[in-house]
Amino acid sequence: MEFEKLRDIIVDVLSVNPDEVKPDTKFIDDLGADSLDIYQIIMGVEEELDIEVNEEDAEKIVTVQDALDMINDVKD
Repeated sequence: MEFEKLRDIIVDVLSVNPDEVKPDTKFIDDLGADSLDIYQIIMGVEEELDIEVNEEDAEKIVTVQDALDMINDVKD
C-alpha cells in the first residue's frame, strides 16, 4: 500500500492535518488516537485492499510505518 492511501484513511478517521502524518508518526502519542481509532483505520485498510489483518499483528502497530509494513506483509 502506498503511504498516501494510508495517510488518507488516517486523516479521514482521525480528522487530522495530512501534514501531521509521516512514516515515523506515532498513532497514540502524536495523533491522539485510541485503540478504537486504530481499529477503524485497520478496517478502512481492509476494505480498501480487500485483505484481513491479524488482530495480534494490529495490536503491535505504534507508528504509521509499522502499519505500512504490516499491510504490505499481509498483501504479499
